[in-house]
Parts: sequence; C-alpha cells; structure tokens
Amino acid sequence: MTDTTLLTQLADNWMLVAMFSLFVGAILWAFRSGSRAVHQDTSNIPFRNDDYPAPDRAGRSSKDKELHP
Repeated sequence: MTDTTLLTQLADNWMLVAMFSLFVGAILWAFRSGSRAVHQDTSNIPFRNDDYPAPDRAGRSSKDKELHP
C-alpha cells in the first residue's frame, strides 16, 4: 500500500467522523432545552396579522373600506 492511498483513506474516515459530528450537533442544537419558545414564535409568524389585515395598494385596510367607501 502506498502512502497516498493511506492518506486518502485517513482523510475519508476523518471527514466521515466530522460530518457525522456536525449532523449530531445540529440535531442536539435544534432540540436543546429552552428552544421551544423560539420555535413556537417562529411557527406563528404567518398568523401575526390575523387581527389587522394588510392594507391594499391605496394604503387602506378592508376595515377602512367598510367605514369609508
């Protein structure tokens, strides 16, 4: 066996260990304690404007149109 194949095999194995460690670290970071509130807040972003609809192009909301046609 030559030195280059030995170095190639070592590099492949260490890269596998590094990528697996990165994967496990990302999973642990996502499920860490205390992150539940952050995930719930992020998941509610689409529903934040339910009480106040976005204005149309004229800058009036649908409630303003009902009051002032």
